[in-house]
Formats: sequence, C-alpha cells, structure tokens
Amino acid sequence: MIEEAEKSGELKEGKIILEATSGNTGIGLSMIGKSKGYKVVCVMSAAVSVERRKMIKAFGADVVLTAPELGTDGAIMKVREMLAEEPNKYFSPNQFSNENNKLAHYKTTAEEIWKQTNGKVTHFVASLGTSGTLMGVGKALKEKNPNIKIIEAQPEKGHTIQGLKNMEEAIVPKIYDPSLVDQHIIIESEAAFAVARRIVAEESLFVGMSSGAAMKAVLNVVPTLNEGCVVVIFPDRGEKYLSTKLFEA
Repeated sequence: MIEEAEKSGELKEGKIILEATSGNTGIGLSMIGKSKGYKVVCVMSAAVSVERRKMIKAFGADVVLTAPELGTDGAIMKVREMLAEEPNKYFSPNQFSNENNKLAHYKTTAEEIWKQTNGKVTHFVASLGTSGTLMGVGKALKEKNPNIKIIEAQPEKGHTIQGLKNMEEAIVPKIYDPSLVDQHIIIESEAAFAVARRIVAEESLFVGMSSGAAMKAVLNVVPTLNEGCVVVIFPDRGEKYLSTKLFEA
C-alpha cells in the first residue's frame, strides 16, 4: 500500500501516514514509516490491548485512542474527521478500501500457499477483519482451481475478538466481496479464546484471539470432510494479549 502510494504521488515527503487500525497494520505502518522517514499516526480503539499501542509507539509513531465501545469503527470515523479537517497534512492508506491490501495477499500469500501445498490445497480458512487476506488469497486460489473452498471465520454480534468484524454491525470494508466466500462460519468469542488457549497448550504455538477464531472454523469444517488439504491463517501472536484475560482461564 505504501509503495503504490509513493509511486502514484499520493504519499510524498512531509506527509503524515494516518490510519485506523486494531493493531497489525498499524504496527506494520509504524515499522515502514520509521525506515522510510515518515511520521505515522495510528488511531485505535481504547479497547485494544496495551501491547499493540506499545509496539506502535516503540517505532516512534503516535497513537490516538477512540471510545472503546465503538471498536475499530470509532477509529475509522476519527480518521475521516482528521482527514476532512486537514486533507493536505495526511495520507491514509485506508486498508479497508485499498485494493492493494488484498493485492498483496493475491500476489504473495496465495502463491506461498499454492507452492507449499504443491497445489493440493482444497480449503482456505481465514478470520474476517479488513478481509484483505481472505479476498486476496481467495481470488488467487479460485483462479488456480475453482473447486477450492474459501471459508471465513466471522465473529458473532457483540463479540470481543480484537481485530475482527461482524459485517452486520460494523462498517463493511469496500474490498469485501461475500460472493467469493463459499462458507460463512459465525464464531463465538469464548469459543475462539478457548481454541487459542488449546493451540498454545497442545501445539506450542503462541497465537492470539483471531487465530483462535480461524482455527475454530477449521474444527467445524474438518469433521465434514472425507479428505482434503485445509490451510488456515493465524494472523496474530499471543504476546499482544498478555495484558488481557485471554490466557488466564
């Protein structure tokens, strides 16, 4: 997203990168901003774990917090407000609408999956946030083999899984195309948390909430299959949730 913005002239020296984020993209933008010499401002819900804020600040970026009850939607609205007030001051990648978000996964993540499974992948599962991973990988895999099933793990309404979106109650990302998805699985918060803890305990993989949600969807799907190669994305690490109650149960 940053490289394409530089090529188009949208992002140039002196502009501030401004983005609404629940964590991962903000951390990535902070890293890139530091290396390229851009100031970065990340707008986040006060409900997200403190580790994410600290990681962003560690790279020298600023953090603006919004009302916790509004979730990431509150951060999105705040960014829109800041852009309206000073449009020439900021560049916002707007990951929720940026085609380069899903294009990155179309070109890289999907290719890695295809090569590492020797083209034998039959099902792809991802949790639903911006939908960039799901849309990019899903499109690429469908082009290679239309029979591959694309499955989303979407959180329940009123959920507490940081970084994920229920599309019936949240601002829907423009890049999200539900017609690409073969199966929509609704995941309860506590079920996602329980599976995350199980992954840590049984597989020694220190994953976070949204990884638990994705794996819960896998556990729903696998019993219905006679055979197949199911690929799931774990998009977060457990270190980001040590200040929460995720691992206290």
